[in-house]
Amino acid sequence: MTRLSIAEELESAADRIADMSRADLQIILRRAALMLRNVAGVPLEPPTEDALNSIAAEMKVSRPDLIARILREWLETNAYLPVRMIDEDSETDGNA
Repeated sequence: MTRLSIAEELESAADRIADMSRADLQIILRRAALMLRNVAGVPLEPPTEDALNSIAAEMKVSRPDLIARILREWLETNAYLPVRMIDEDSETDGNA
C-alpha cells in the first residue's frame, strides 16, 4: 500500500465512520500507524544536516525539494537518468 492509498482509505473511513465495523477501523488505523512508523528519513551526519539546511535556506527551497534536486542531478550526471533537454529558445528563471 502506498501513503496515498492509506490516506484515501482513512478519508473514506472518516466519511462513513458510523457504517464501519470496529475490526475494519482497527485494520485501517494499524496500517496507517505502520506506514507512519516506516517513513523515517535517511539518517545523516550532523555536518551534512547543517549543510543541507543552510543551502535550502539560501536557495529559499524546502529541504525535501533540495534533496530531490540534488539526487536527480546526481542521477543525471552519472547516467542513471536521462538528462532533461531544455529548449534554448524558452525563457526560464534559472531553475531546471
